[in-house]
Amino acid sequence: MPKSKKTFNQINLSDPQYYLNRELSWLEFNSRVLHEACDSRNRLLERLKFLAIFSSNLDEFFMVRVAALKQQVEAKVSYLTFDGRTPQQQLDDISFSLRPLVAQEHQHFEQVLRSQLLNNGIYILNYIDLDDKQRNYLDAYFNEQIFPVLTPLAVDPSHPFPYISNLSLNLAVVVKNPETEEELFARVKVPKVLPRFLPLPPELGIHHHDKPAHWTGIPLEQAIAHNLESLFPGMNIQEYHLFRITRNNDLTLEGDEADDLLLAIEQELRKRRVGGTPVRLEIQAQTPEVIRSRLLEDLDLGENDVYEVEGLLGLGDLMYFIALPLLELKDPPWQSVVPPRLQRIREPILNPNMRELEEGKDFFAIIRERDLLVHHPYQSFSASVLRFITHAAHDPHVLAIKMTLYRTSGDSPIVKALITAAENGKQVSVLVELKARFDEENNIYWARRLESVGVHVVYGLAGLKTHSKIVLVVRREQEQIRRYVHIGTGNYNPKTARIYTDLGIFSCREELGADVTDVFNFLTGYSRQKSYRQLLVAPVNMRDRFVTFIRREIENVQNGLNGRIVAKMNALVDPKIIETLYEASRAGVQIDLIVRGVCCLRPGLKDISENIRIISIVGRFLEHSRIYYFYNNAQEEIYIGSADLMPRNLDRRVEVITPVQDPDIAKDLQEILGIMLADNRQAWELQSNGSYVQRRLRDDGSEASSQKAFMSMVSGSNSTGTN
Repeated sequence: MPKSKKTFNQINLSDPQYYLNRELSWLEFNSRVLHEACDSRNRLLERLKFLAIFSSNLDEFFMVRVAALKQQVEAKVSYLTFDGRTPQQQLDDISFSLRPLVAQEHQHFEQVLRSQLLNNGIYILNYIDLDDKQRNYLDAYFNEQIFPVLTPLAVDPSHPFPYISNLSLNLAVVVKNPETEEELFARVKVPKVLPRFLPLPPELGIHHHDKPAHWTGIPLEQAIAHNLESLFPGMNIQEYHLFRITRNNDLTLEGDEADDLLLAIEQELRKRRVGGTPVRLEIQAQTPEVIRSRLLEDLDLGENDVYEVEGLLGLGDLMYFIALPLLELKDPPWQSVVPPRLQRIREPILNPNMRELEEGKDFFAIIRERDLLVHHPYQSFSASVLRFITHAAHDPHVLAIKMTLYRTSGDSPIVKALITAAENGKQVSVLVELKARFDEENNIYWARRLESVGVHVVYGLAGLKTHSKIVLVVRREQEQIRRYVHIGTGNYNPKTARIYTDLGIFSCREELGADVTDVFNFLTGYSRQKSYRQLLVAPVNMRDRFVTFIRREIENVQNGLNGRIVAKMNALVDPKIIETLYEASRAGVQIDLIVRGVCCLRPGLKDISENIRIISIVGRFLEHSRIYYFYNNAQEEIYIGSADLMPRNLDRRVEVITPVQDPDIAKDLQEILGIMLADNRQAWELQSNGSYVQRRLRDDGSEASSQKAFMSMVSGSNSTGTN
């Protein structure tokens, strides 16, 4: 007999008190990134890398998120978020939460990492620490290489305050006219066309343990600051102070887009190079009030927009040092491996006079055996996804290739393979998402290259971004046409595939092929497809299907059965999905979520979310894969794809999620989830108040790092390595 349905007190699950703020949750994520920079268990240059990532993340946060909130305040928008905050309240809370993190960032670099870099032969010096020979070298370098690039700009009644470009580092200089004793103000921009850090030649470098240091040099701005007399001859240099500007830099297009989307985005990109309204001013802590006030007035900023910095500004530039060939200061290099099944494949023959691949050894034969799962960066992207597209480009039996491109690398071998396919007479169709934030310019370039060789290029749908990761290959095999698909969680980008964790499935199942065909017709034509055989497609059916899956677990528990949900994603923001998860928790469904970044659900609330546990994993690789598991009364279902559970993914993007039908792959994915849930090295547990607590090692001191576990698993599979 099924158990009677449990009754609950009536609770308004949309009450703002049950939701965390999106922006503050993102700051919590970035604080976990900062923790990696401060964690002595990480190697030195890895810590420096995390510090640079923290700084770069903040730049983008201000350019996009803070800029949008400031626009709402200026427009007098009083709209409350689902957590109950106005735009101004969010700005105030961001400022309050962020200032301690910024202070921690700079203190850790100046007080900890700088000295550790010195101890390891990396000397980031100040100009005043240089000896005469070193100064003479840098002064000569300044005159030859730097001085011709600089443009000092006076600020007075006849010279209005100059436009200061986004993310630019600048010197506010005060000079005195010796004849009139008048003090004058000027601005000197530190040029981005020159390296931020200037190395000294080895013979002038500091010796470390009786050997030349690995790197000795100074920041570019110090070479400029100590040669200001060359820029203002005849003037007395009184003082200088560094400052840095962040501007609104999000690309905006009107709702119906434009008749020529490519042209419209090119015009917007020209605006972006200069930047929109200022949103943040970073200054050195010792900057006098008179200069501070002058900058705020001319930039139309308030005190809440100022961030005082002790030491170097723009720590994102520290990524420069990651390229130093110091293996002992970095994580051991990881070489992804070729999945065992793909080791039987021969490389495509590139000689046009030898078109045939050896029978039975091509990529397609492997997929015909059964579906194939690949897990990047543990398994090779180039030996799987890239090889799949390259094979298709050269295989004489392939008739057509269709794919979506959201982000790809600047020297994309994928695009080159598509060009080759078009040149080989295949019909190639590519949806290039021109609105992929901060990759628009790169995507425009590739779109034009593809069009020039006859590829059918589509720029996306009005009002929607195409974020799905899908490839369709149509192949003639004897008397039939067969469709091969790749459906993934990550971008078709060989570079990020080395540092992002992602999943992909290759299949030639007929229903999947038919569904992917329908998706491409939706993207390229006038299809109003409302149903799909297998796929979850946003904004068509994905939201409703997810709600249905969760409610099915609720119903099973209410009927006395077990209910279980496990999901991994980058962000959980959608209020409707969260409310449904609350309902599931209240019914007794056991829910484990792995959410890397923003999470607006509060776990552990009495009578609300006591059955929900949430962790975030931040480690060597950026967690990017999405996996959704539903117990379904022991008829388990598991899905992977491109979508996070955010309103933008479910309502304003074209996303694709596929069910996993191969039972062995389903078990592999469940194992991946289980290993991540057991992580006690990079895992952080979300508390009901929105804070995170890092897990501790087991009582026996053993460490369980999921990322190390995956590396160990594939290394032990007798697979060959590749990049």
